Formats: sequence, C-alpha cells, structure tokens
Amino acid sequence: MSVPLSYSFRNLWTRRLTTVLTASGMALVVFVFTSILMLAQGLQTTLVETGSFDNVIAIRKGSGTEVQSGIDRMQASILETEPEVATGSGGQRLVAKEVVVLITLPKRGSDKPSNVTIRGVSVTSLALRPQVRIVEGRMPQPGSSEVMAGQSMTKRFKAGSIGETLRFGMRDWTIVGIFDAGNTGFSSEVWGDVDQLMQAFRRPVYSSVLFKLYDASLFDQVKARIEKDPRLTVEVKRENGYYLDQSEMMAKFLRILGISLTVIFSLGAIIGAMITMYAAVATRTTEIGTLRALGFRRRNILAAFLFEALLLGFLGGGFGLALASLMQFITVSTVNFQTFSELAFRFTMTARIALSAIGFAAVMGFIGGFLPALRASRMNIVEALRAS
Repeated sequence: MSVPLSYSFRNLWTRRLTTVLTASGMALVVFVFTSILMLAQGLQTTLVETGSFDNVIAIRKGSGTEVQSGIDRMQASILETEPEVATGSGGQRLVAKEVVVLITLPKRGSDKPSNVTIRGVSVTSLALRPQVRIVEGRMPQPGSSEVMAGQSMTKRFKAGSIGETLRFGMRDWTIVGIFDAGNTGFSSEVWGDVDQLMQAFRRPVYSSVLFKLYDASLFDQVKARIEKDPRLTVEVKRENGYYLDQSEMMAKFLRILGISLTVIFSLGAIIGAMITMYAAVATRTTEIGTLRALGFRRRNILAAFLFEALLLGFLGGGFGLALASLMQFITVSTVNFQTFSELAFRFTMTARIALSAIGFAAVMGFIGGFLPALRASRMNIVEALRAS
C-alpha cells in the first residue's frame, strides 16, 4: 500500500513559506545553470547558422581560421575550376575569393575599442549566402572605397550608419548599405570589394575560397581530391562545419565555467532542501508513526518523503527555467577566442537544455531529500507515536 500523493502535495502547501524559500533557492541555481547553457548554445547556433551545408570553404592547411589563412591567386584559380562547383541563374560559377582582416573600432556609448571583421567579397558572395539581404542602401560598387555593414555592427559601433565614413587601411571607406544576416556571425562584419581591400591592406593573397556544390553529397569526393592535389596547400571543410569548429573552444569554456559555478551554487540549494525536509520530518513525527501503525511500510514512507523533495525540485526547476527563458530576448557580444573578433549572439533555449535543467533540479531535490526521507522511514512506530 502506498502513501497517497495528495499527502505530499498537502504538506508542501501547509508549509508554504518554507516551500517558496527552498524552491526559490533551487530556482536561482537552475537559472544560472540554464543561462550558461543557453549562452554556449547561442554562440554555437550563431556560428553554425553562419555557414551553409552545401558550401565548401578552402583555407590554408593548418591555419585554423580565415584571418590566419593565405591562398595565392594560382591556387584560388585552380579551386575555381573544380567540376563540382554549382552555377548561378546567370551561368556564373558560384565561387567567392575573399579576404578577411581585423580592425579596431570604438563602440557606441563607451568608446571602448573592439575588433571588427572586415570581409572583402565579390559579386557572387551574396548568392552564396542567401541568409544575407540588404535592408538599407545598396551593395558597394566594385573598384570603389565603399563598404556595407551588418546590422549588429551598426548598432554597436560608431560610424556604422549609411553615409558615415570608416577609416582603416590608410583610406576612408563610405558605408553605402546595411545588411541583415539574421542570427549569424555575418551581422557583426563589414563587407567591401575584395580587390580594393587587398590593395589597402597590402595583402597579395586571399584568405579563403568559398564555393557551392551543385550536389552537397559530393563533398567527401571533392575534399579528398583537393587535399591530395600537389599544387594545393589547402584544407577544405563544409562551411557550417568550419564555423562550428570556431565556436568549439569558446562554447567549451562557457560550459566549464557554468557547470563550475552551478556545482558551487547547487551545494547551497541541496543543503537548503535538506534542512527543509529534515524540518518536515521533525514536525510530522506523530504522522509518520500513525502511518506506520496503519500498515504503511518503511519503503512507503521513504517514497512519500522523496516524492515531496522531488516536487520541491520540480517547482524550483520550473521557476528557474521560466526566468531563464526570458534571457532569449537579450543579445550579448563577446570576443571569439579563435578569431579575436567581436561576435554578437543571443541566448538560445533548446529542448535538450530545458530537459537538462529540469533533470538537474530533480537531482538536487532527490539528493537533498534522501537522508531526511531515510530517517523518516527508519522511525520506530512506538517512539514516533510517543512523540505526540
């Protein structure tokens, strides 16, 4: 015979103040735990969505990022002629030879300098990235000192609006367009003509070559052939895989930091739950004796108190999860450890994170309630009844 579940619900309701305080402590821990996971997920999601599955990016072997890479014109031309390259509606080959450099610009409001990615693009770059669309102004004219800026860059940095001028590469660059790249890393970049940027920064080589496959399943075949070609010293990756690799170090750091903080905070929450449950056992000694006298077994008492502790955990977990979900409306920026450029991204909630948060709250409740429940189940019937 099991103890009715309503018994556990009723006891939590009877001790409302204690229940709320204990659940609030757990909610705070779940909030921190969930927020850190959302932060890491937001970083990864932003970078992964930056790339496309059917795009292939080639960078110098061993360079790791476009900023460190260099591909000379001869190698870029060889890559451009790969037979698996798709063609656009106008018959042009969907290949973009790009250069990526970092500059420092002051932020709006604080004047604090931070790195911004400058990307030299060609006319096919927009066709290769359908997530990018111009929302104001126009594309920079080839051969001119014109650039266009992503919306995140415009919001966070000075001189990022249309008609304003940026000074870098010993030249003035006029912003003629603003583009929206959604929740991707491109929103934090400035784009200009690749040949003009190579001249301004005195770079004789491209940073990367990007091309679209007419059949995405041909990637392994293309990769194997290019990386074995003795004329080429490049490595190729799917574009989304390339950006996923870039996020790995930062996301790992955030997760380790978050889990470390959560473990420390969770000790306090578990102790709080334990105190609450010990107090519940102490004030209900007679009830426990009565239940045992009515025929309820030790395991029934153990299960009832464990269930009560789990309810506390779920209550705190749900509240903490609800609070953390509000973080999705906040956009933050940080410096990517691998590219050293600033990247704006949002906290991102997923089903896996929500389940992890609820599971974590349940574990806190279980650990905090186990010893008090064990004590309650081991009470002697006679001694418990005498306690009245």
